Amino acid sequence: MSDFEAIATPSLEHFADLRVEVGQPQVLGQGPGGLRRVVPITGGQARGHGWTARVLPGGSDFQLIVGETLSVLDARYGLETDAGDLVYVQNHAIRSASRETMARLLRGEPVDPAQVYFRCTPHFETASPALAWIAERLFLGAGVRRPAEVVMRFWAVN
Repeated sequence: MSDFEAIATPSLEHFADLRVEVGQPQVLGQGPGGLRRVVPITGGQARGHGWTARVLPGGSDFQLIVGETLSVLDARYGLETDAGDLVYVQNHAIRSASRETMARLLRGEPVDPAQVYFRCTPHFETASPALAWIAERLFLGAGVRRPAEVVMRFWAVN
């Protein structure tokens, strides 16, 4: 058996579904890499297998609108589980769509999720011994942007 044959193909296991409520974007202006926006995170909910959490207000989604068809996102926010555990989330994402669809998204209009590529890589930090394992795994996600929220599903990479 070669070294390559010994490598197991990763699989995905559902971890959580999130609804992250967002406020009006603050446009910071055009920079060398694109248009900068900061979107406040105002609340929301998360639900995993056997647990729920609330999205804590005070986070932000730092966006770089690279061009007419691509946005690079960096959301940072906290969760508080129903057991009182706190979790820091940093979620890097890419969102791309046609020029017309992206323009509608940036204006805050509803769009057909099938028209948008929205994939992310969330990372977690926590002081909770019960949740320590989430800092030791990779996660992938997919999302949908609604006018007042972002809906995402996260999977653990096994």
